[in-house]
Amino acid sequence: MALIESPCIRNCCLNDDDICVGCYRSLAEITRWSQADDAVKVQILAVADTRRVLQQARKGQSGPLEK
Repeated sequence: MALIESPCIRNCCLNDDDICVGCYRSLAEITRWSQADDAVKVQILAVADTRRVLQQARKGQSGPLEK
């Protein structure tokens, strides 16, 4: 079974909504990550990617989440 790696890029800084500006996970998702099973991790990654896309669209940027 493949391990789902954390999307953390070591650019940890929370915005006013408690969303990390590096990986786009919420504070709750970050703290839950180590105990989450793969299904939950996949959900967290999907939500974080949606946040990234929306944030970049607001800024007029595009592209994948960098690691």
